Amino acid sequence: MSAQQTPIAQFWTLTLMTHLLSFARRAAFLLAPLVVAVPALAQQGEQPPPPAVTVVTLHAQDVDLTTTLPGRVVASAEAEVRPQVAGIITERLFNEGGRVEEGDILYKIDPASYDAAVAQAEASVAQAEAQVKATKREAERLETLSKRNVISEQSLESAVAERDSAIASLQAAEAQLQAAKIEQDRTMIRARLSGEIGRSMVSPGALVTASQQSPLATVRNIDPVYVDVTQSAAEILEFRRGNREAIFGKGAQEVKLKLADGTVFDQVGQLTAAEPVVNPLTGVVVLRISFANPDKLLLPGMFVQAEMPTGQAKNAFLVPQEGVARNRRGQPTALVVGEDGTVDQRVLTVQQDLDLFWVVTDGLEDGDRIIVDGLQKASPGATVAPEERQDDEEAEEGEGKTPAPENAAPDAAAPEDAAPDATAPEEAAPEGEAPETEEQSSAPAKAAPDAAEPSAE
Repeated sequence: MSAQQTPIAQFWTLTLMTHLLSFARRAAFLLAPLVVAVPALAQQGEQPPPPAVTVVTLHAQDVDLTTTLPGRVVASAEAEVRPQVAGIITERLFNEGGRVEEGDILYKIDPASYDAAVAQAEASVAQAEAQVKATKREAERLETLSKRNVISEQSLESAVAERDSAIASLQAAEAQLQAAKIEQDRTMIRARLSGEIGRSMVSPGALVTASQQSPLATVRNIDPVYVDVTQSAAEILEFRRGNREAIFGKGAQEVKLKLADGTVFDQVGQLTAAEPVVNPLTGVVVLRISFANPDKLLLPGMFVQAEMPTGQAKNAFLVPQEGVARNRRGQPTALVVGEDGTVDQRVLTVQQDLDLFWVVTDGLEDGDRIIVDGLQKASPGATVAPEERQDDEEAEEGEGKTPAPENAAPDAAAPEDAAPDATAPEEAAPEGEAPETEEQSSAPAKAAPDAAEPSAE
């Protein structure tokens, strides 16, 4: 039994040694480029150049602080058109969406019944005038007779009373005539406000009634317009505590407006009023801002954002937001490059954001250079090669010029390109050995069965 196991053990031993030899050859093939590259780097004897980073030089300045408040546009004046008399609409005299002036006729109501009422009132006035004339003559005649003691005083007093009653009746008839004319004039529905009129809610032939609930149309004045914004009661307390001028100022404060598409409105507004009550449901105060709207760009109901001034930060820095990060404690930090190119990390005090910048009030000094591009290449204490970031105009002017350092970079990289050539012969040698390794590894495998055949017999 032991004699049969000896050839099998020899077979597995030979197979294991073959695989170990193949693994050693392959490892030598992979490590050959590294063995050649290490002496090449040692021969150069040069340190890699410091990484290039983009910096921005900061200078202290006085920054106006603002707060962005949401709001809605409302018309500065609005009037709903309603009829004051009942009747059938016979004509519409305006263009929907156009401009109307105060006093323009908008609708006409059938005036037939009101013309008849005016004629009846005129007849009553004429009858009253005739009665007044008759009573006046009678009273004058009786006065003459009374002087001659021909009639009694009672007759004279009765004539005078009839005359005064006739005059009062005339005045009542004239009043009725005036009321009838007013009703007749109201059959022509006029604009009571100059502005832009909306769409008509009725058409000719429709029956309308006096003071009906639904308006016929609406006229709005949208030049100027108001923007109603909301501010929390907590923020408004700072202005109410002995600093009321912070809201209104000695003069009106200028407010900028950002539209729904992100653009800034070309007109500045003035803060005109603050509602002296806090909404109990939302806890906010409504502020009203007036804006000139000559191009009719702002429409009532439009959502906007108002940038209101809240104060001024003295000797602050406008730091690009891409140059500020957060540490593990959540504090804002920035990497500052010193005169010798050494990187230093600073903890900043950020007041607020302003467009694409952070308003920093502490942590920086005038003339500091912070890294805004290449942050992954820099770390505190490391040495970098700072390059000042160019403005858009300077970058366009420099497009036609190629900087010298960029042209010199390929020459410096030439030794690295030559390194693979030095390793080429080493790579070729293993390629020639690869077939021999496969043949040698397969030869013992073929010999093993031959050695096993006598034992099987």
